[in-house]
Amino acid sequence: MSHFFANPLAPSRRDFLRRSGQGFGLLGLSALLQQEGMTVRAATPDSLDPLAPRAGHFSTPAKSVIWLFMNGGPSQVDTWDYKPELEKRDGKELEGFDPNTGFFNGAVGPLMKSPYNFARHGECGAWVSEIFPNMARHVDKMAFLYSCWTDSNNHSPALFKINTGMARQGFPCVGSWLTYGLGSESRNLPAFVAMYDTLGRGVPKGHAQNWGSGFLPSVYQGTALKPQGDPIDNLRRPEDLTGDQQRSQLDLLASLNRKHLDRHGRESELAARIESFELAYRMQMAAPEVLDLTQETDATQKLYGLDNPKCAHFAKQCLLARRLVENGVRCVQIYSGGMENERSWDGHQNIAANHSGFAAETDQPIAALLSDLAGRGLLDSTLVIWGGEFGRLPLVQKGGTGRDHNPHAFTTWMAGGGVKGGTLYGETDEIGHKAVIDRVSVNDLHATILHLMGLNHEQLTYRYNGRDFRLTDVSGRVVREILKG
Repeated sequence: MSHFFANPLAPSRRDFLRRSGQGFGLLGLSALLQQEGMTVRAATPDSLDPLAPRAGHFSTPAKSVIWLFMNGGPSQVDTWDYKPELEKRDGKELEGFDPNTGFFNGAVGPLMKSPYNFARHGECGAWVSEIFPNMARHVDKMAFLYSCWTDSNNHSPALFKINTGMARQGFPCVGSWLTYGLGSESRNLPAFVAMYDTLGRGVPKGHAQNWGSGFLPSVYQGTALKPQGDPIDNLRRPEDLTGDQQRSQLDLLASLNRKHLDRHGRESELAARIESFELAYRMQMAAPEVLDLTQETDATQKLYGLDNPKCAHFAKQCLLARRLVENGVRCVQIYSGGMENERSWDGHQNIAANHSGFAAETDQPIAALLSDLAGRGLLDSTLVIWGGEFGRLPLVQKGGTGRDHNPHAFTTWMAGGGVKGGTLYGETDEIGHKAVIDRVSVNDLHATILHLMGLNHEQLTYRYNGRDFRLTDVSGRVVREILKG
């Protein structure tokens, strides 16, 4: 028997498949693994440590991303995209309007002006709604993309689209593509962190798939921090286990796994699993310190609004995001708002009440984040993104004073990370209904984000089921007009 199995005392299933039926069992297993995209990448230094930091396709100042996601669909005409013509035509019907544009078929009334006042700010003269008094002071750091559009008027598909480039589930999100392409500068923290609502309003529709790795190896998926209790499960070592005992257990497990890996060097998933055990161990040492906001000065905590009941929950997340990128985390995504309509930026019934409430939760913390990053010399190396999954119609929704979904136009802004601040790019029509000049698709957004991080969106690919997939699928262009230089 010693010649039959690699380990005669404990033959593995792969040993059995390799030897049984002259190896045809292992051929079948190989075919199944290939269908799952698990046999593509040979064992390389990167695959043995899949989160090791790697150089991009070209050099850029940006090293990390903080994506501030306004979940639910913030209204462009009530936030950043001022439309005087909408005020003039308030209460009038929009001729030729397609009743299928919004989510609620035919449930729209006439045009409705914004309930907010707008004013110009900064040297760039950007128009900003009165609900953002703090962010208004930073418009010269921001590049506004007024002409964004998507192809879904439903939350879940639109969330999948803006996060993964596809309006259906099962594809890797932007954070996963970034960590796949660049690895992580941190060896003691997750490469990609997601934070969702902490006030009991739930997770975004589509749940964890919004920060999932799809068909990429699972090591690239986002780590969601829990809103209550320990942010990460099993972050504390069991009380009956000493540090030396845990280290010995991990060393034994790693030794056994690496012996298997030596015989089956193409198993990148096993290499990723080995690294995940080691990362978990290192996180027990490093994460509690990084997650401890009491180490920040009183002035910094007050700057973010930790003493402000209206925004303290989001302030903690923004401050934590800065601490995470400061410690080498590649991507942080923060969701404002939860699952259902009025519990997110989904103002169907009363746009004024809805957006005023969520603006009060986010305005001070986001402005503080920009100030803090700039003050610490981190803004150049951190790309900050603000936006949602789609915009809202310039018409009133019947039965209230809210607005229905609008896939034809929404605003996104970026700051830091090689972005040319004070840029006003693209335009919607005179009432903010549709993007009409220099239109920016979701693929274009993703191509631009990857470019700012030093990745060519056409070259960043992963072979799965016999095809080379990429975040931007078969389209996408870099919006170079918002780039420095």
